[in-house]
Amino acid sequence: MSKTVAFSKNSVNVFFHILTQCNLKCSHCYINFDQHGQKTLSLDTISAWLSLFIDNTQNANLILLGGEPTLHPDLDKIIKAARGMGYASITIDTNGYLFHDILHKIAPEDVDFISFSLDGATPATNDAIRGTGCYSQCVSGIQKAVSLGFKTSLIYTVSNENIHELHLMPPLLKKWGVDRFFIQVIGLRGKSRKKSDDSVNKNQKLQADRKTWMTLIPSVAAQAADHGITVTYPKVFLSESEPFECAGLVADNYFIFPNGRVYRCPLCEDYPLHSFEIIDNQLTPKEKINEQDLFALSIPEGCVMNKLVQSSNLSYRADGTPEYKIACCLLKEEVASINL
Repeated sequence: MSKTVAFSKNSVNVFFHILTQCNLKCSHCYINFDQHGQKTLSLDTISAWLSLFIDNTQNANLILLGGEPTLHPDLDKIIKAARGMGYASITIDTNGYLFHDILHKIAPEDVDFISFSLDGATPATNDAIRGTGCYSQCVSGIQKAVSLGFKTSLIYTVSNENIHELHLMPPLLKKWGVDRFFIQVIGLRGKSRKKSDDSVNKNQKLQADRKTWMTLIPSVAAQAADHGITVTYPKVFLSESEPFECAGLVADNYFIFPNGRVYRCPLCEDYPLHSFEIIDNQLTPKEKINEQDLFALSIPEGCVMNKLVQSSNLSYRADGTPEYKIACCLLKEEVASINL
């Protein structure tokens, strides 16, 4: 049985893009060099920035992102520095290439999860999105990590280009020894936004429709749970009676980029709407207007940013009222694994 996971109001979640460089050119990549920069931050800078988000809590969670974070030559030192500061959990998000022999520079107790991105149950579907050879490389990376005792998770970003293979994933996850499964909805930002805006693709929606999402996703999640795998996926759609709540108002989530921008909402990342900027290693609030001025707005469609940047997932009645609301993109459903 799934349960809605409330926003954590007693912890800090830090999503830190330590670089934007990547060895792949995934067609749905959300990195936007114009908005996020192209720097690779130094170990000293990363350590200084990490310290900005740990001082007021003993329950801070760190997700190390890129680009491809294993391209950073000091990733092992970054992880150890974060542990030394007191970060309660550390996750590496990777495409599976695992550069710089990272699995032999850290130990399983240094990180809570290594999270792999795979966007198809077959090489044909995954590699059409992520690049030739990525499927086999990712699977090999998972198997190496599991064999060395690391806990692993897998992220599958659902779009209409790969949703047809989602139901094939649970037995594969079991076979590979993956502990957690994160089903994501593709956001229209970065390359996906450009692809969606392109005149050739205007009538080819990337995002799955409401009926498909609400029938298929819970079913696949239940199948994975039957295989002993915990599954998390975004709620996405709310009924008219369900209350809308914005994580930007009630939770401490920070999305940090190498140019110093700090966002509270990932849907805002294609725009200069960041809440903070790190200047001289100090977290500096941005003047109005920024994303925080939008969080408190109340509209019948639910999420304001969704309405502004990816409204194609909305549907309206003849009288102009929305048929449903869109949840905050950080509101999740979780299906606990069934102990086998």
